[in-house]
Amino acid sequence: MRDHSHSEKGPHPEVWTGRATNRFQWLLALVGAACLALGIELAVDSAWTSGVAPLVMSVVGCIAAGLLVLFGTLAFVHVAVRVDKECLEVRCGHIGLPRRRIPLAHVAGADFAPHVTPRHWGGWGYRWRPEKGTAVVVRRGEGIVLRLWDGHTFTITIDNAESAVRVIRDRLRPPAPGQA
Repeated sequence: MRDHSHSEKGPHPEVWTGRATNRFQWLLALVGAACLALGIELAVDSAWTSGVAPLVMSVVGCIAAGLLVLFGTLAFVHVAVRVDKECLEVRCGHIGLPRRRIPLAHVAGADFAPHVTPRHWGGWGYRWRPEKGTAVVVRRGEGIVLRLWDGHTFTITIDNAESAVRVIRDRLRPPAPGQA
């Protein structure tokens, strides 16, 4: 889905917002919930006769795996990006964690990436690779690549990434003479 409500030469909004969603991760969250439910079911209605240690290990294992998968996937179901005059803020998931705030003064440039894939980053989520930098990948598709002044890069999968890049580049330029 693309929003071309602003022309390339027209004024940009005071605050630009965008997001990307991965609906497939809801299926993984259901798997996590199923593991959690299995652990609870084992704890409540146990018919194990082989001792308490295997039962405790099974219950704890199912609950731990369920919580890990459930919260791990829900944290990266979507990403939201907010760009204002001072910074770019990235928030993941429903509670906004993990979160990263990058002052625009730390950004050397922004580029459009037409094909960002979880495969190239090692999966979904908040990723770091020494040769590529840091990324928030919630789905495959278009994204933003920020080049920071310290030499690092930060990649974000986001819908309407071209518009975001234009807004960021425009805010990185010093104002023209005669403009406030």
